[in-house]
Amino acid sequence: MKFLSYNIQYGIGLDETYDLPRVAEVLKDADVIALQEVERHWSRTNDDDQVARLAELLPDHHWVFGAGFDTDASFRDGDGRLVHKRRQFGCMLMSRLPIAWSRCHIWPHRRTIAPYNMQGQALEGMIRTPWGPIRVLSMHLSHIGAEERLSQIDFMLARHRDTPFDGGAWCGSDGDEDEDWEAGETAPENPVAAIWMGDFNATPDSEEYQRMTGRSPYYPVVLHADGFVDSTVATGHDKNAFISHEETDEDGRIQKRRLDYCFVGAELVPQVRKMWVDENEIASDHKPVWTEIDLD
Repeated sequence: MKFLSYNIQYGIGLDETYDLPRVAEVLKDADVIALQEVERHWSRTNDDDQVARLAELLPDHHWVFGAGFDTDASFRDGDGRLVHKRRQFGCMLMSRLPIAWSRCHIWPHRRTIAPYNMQGQALEGMIRTPWGPIRVLSMHLSHIGAEERLSQIDFMLARHRDTPFDGGAWCGSDGDEDEDWEAGETAPENPVAAIWMGDFNATPDSEEYQRMTGRSPYYPVVLHADGFVDSTVATGHDKNAFISHEETDEDGRIQKRRLDYCFVGAELVPQVRKMWVDENEIASDHKPVWTEIDLD
């Protein structure tokens, strides 16, 4: 299966053109897609509902959306009738296989005076693959600084380590058929096996990266049973082998760095087959990060 992580910068590319069909063209061959910076009803993107548009452009993919940022954008029409609308910004998961359940984890978020700091989140979905059930996360860590990002990583690692005791989307049974809470289904799996994809806003030499992968003076990677490995390293590449973000600084110089990753849980590391980054893609300021995992 092909897993793709992509911060789409709300469909605006390096050429400063807004083109969501161009983004969908990048996504079409992926089996599981983790998107960041998907928005609904912003003026800069023609007031589009990008979630609905991406669903239309990729009709063979199931999808879920989670908004960290959500504000009122309602208005009265010419007849005075209320038009309900929410201005949202968040993460999206798309999958050829059904997404059995999903939930949104809201990050720790410190109030700033400056610069602008938006509430972020991780969107989690559970997918049943032939290999077994897997939790897949689309994550967008804070751009503000390492302290905030580390608190967000620690928050999610704590949630991950609690998985054996976490009820997932729902659990248990009350036997009340009239209420139909269970909809005729048994409680779904909440597996330990997980894949975290997204924009971590941190380079491979950062403390944030080390918090994800472990650190030792004797081993380049410490793989704990509840830990993660960068798919780049899992496929034999140096952790600095790729770039995934490109921008022009105030002096007109092009800055290239690695900020986007696919981190694979311990039990899935032997299944990782291939990893690459489309470094020439211009549909966003970020690059698509691909990981091929054998889950047959």
